[in-house]
Amino acid sequence: MSTDYSPVPELNLLKDLQDEVGYGEYADGFGLDEFGDTSGLVAGWSKDPAFLARLIPFARATGGGSFYAFWRVDDRDDLARLPVVVFGDEGGQHVVARDLRELFQLIAYDAEISVDWDEAYYYRGDGHEPSDAHADFVTWLGERFGRAPAEDPDAVVAAAQAAYGRSFGAWASAYLD
Repeated sequence: MSTDYSPVPELNLLKDLQDEVGYGEYADGFGLDEFGDTSGLVAGWSKDPAFLARLIPFARATGGGSFYAFWRVDDRDDLARLPVVVFGDEGGQHVVARDLRELFQLIAYDAEISVDWDEAYYYRGDGHEPSDAHADFVTWLGERFGRAPAEDPDAVVAAAQAAYGRSFGAWASAYLD
């Protein structure tokens, strides 16, 4: 396992898979980007150092520029246990997973997330074709973490919203217009 990508062992394992099968090849719209690069937050949300200090971007969420970040809701050391937030390329920011492993299950659904001001959701149409290396990712997820793709992504997002949505919204509103 490479440890050069991030301080998060689970992400380092995924980076190894991504290096093997290709960026964006294992889950629709998803790819690991430079860990901790806050340029998207600065460009679209806030330059406030207190805002930036509590968010750790790590992955592209859509082909249009939406991205995922950990939200430092507290001072826990294990970053993989932090809630995951999506920031939409056309606006909106929402908690989508209670931790990194839940996000892995969401992206294993293999549908690009849709993000707007009111909600974030995963939708897969009837003619959906799996990503080229999707089977590799599903196998990886099962072997590494004993998890399967989310059967109902809306339920996963709803659970994350119930756990962290209000507190994230209250916290973020102090920095956002």
